[in-house]
Amino acid sequence: MQFTSVQGFLDHVQSELDANRLILPTLPDIALKVKNAVANGDISAKELADMIVTDAALSTQVIRVANSPKYRGAAEINNIQTAVSRLGNNTIRILVTSLVMKQMFCPSSKLLENIFRKIWEQSINVSSISRALCAFVPHLNSEEAMLAGLIHQIGKLPILMLVETIPEFRDSPARTEKLLQKAHPAVGKLIMDAWDFPENLKPVVSEYVNFQYNSGPKADYVDVVQVAFLQSIAGTDRPACRVDCSAVPSFAKLGFSANTEILEIEGISDEIEIARSMLS
Repeated sequence: MQFTSVQGFLDHVQSELDANRLILPTLPDIALKVKNAVANGDISAKELADMIVTDAALSTQVIRVANSPKYRGAAEINNIQTAVSRLGNNTIRILVTSLVMKQMFCPSSKLLENIFRKIWEQSINVSSISRALCAFVPHLNSEEAMLAGLIHQIGKLPILMLVETIPEFRDSPARTEKLLQKAHPAVGKLIMDAWDFPENLKPVVSEYVNFQYNSGPKADYVDVVQVAFLQSIAGTDRPACRVDCSAVPSFAKLGFSANTEILEIEGISDEIEIARSMLS
């Protein structure tokens, strides 16, 4: 099978989806249950805690986050219900989705293990920076920004599942990487529609590499993730490093000049490390 363009590959993706031969990634059950319960409203901390406690690893992570520098109170928390009460339902909804995302970055073969690991590491990096950047855009939610950073490359996952079966990509890491870079925003959009994600997060996966993106005078989550992404790859040989940041509206909307060393701003590194510890 030969593809002469990215669009040709995307057409193949759609035909595989239509024939039920390609399954888009799905959120783990626990994330769906919590998401739907909070969306429906009128759910108690105890009821949410009863859902979360069925997953021991997730329970441990939620308690750890509730005791983190951002959220900890006078007394240490050691049970899920108290953790849920401290964090609040909406934060729990976002946090649970973020914490279980790692389960989707598990390769189906040894061949893909290194690629999956790199994508997950990049996702954590962008996610952590995105959360920290919310200090400069207080109308945005830092946990939403963290989740936005985690999903920004989600479109790469089904592409990897497909290319493993196509020799022209499976046997050529360079071609696979080029395809991933060009095709993942469009595939990510399909996933966002399938997941019924909040409207304010959906555009992130398809627009974060549109460096002329401008949705209006106030920064949104695309702007935050875009700046975080460009900061995360600074100094590498990634093609996006050649982008003229002075022409990227997102920097000005977050209050930065193109040459600002964002990661050197006082307090930013500490916030990034807090987010990393939440996701590790």
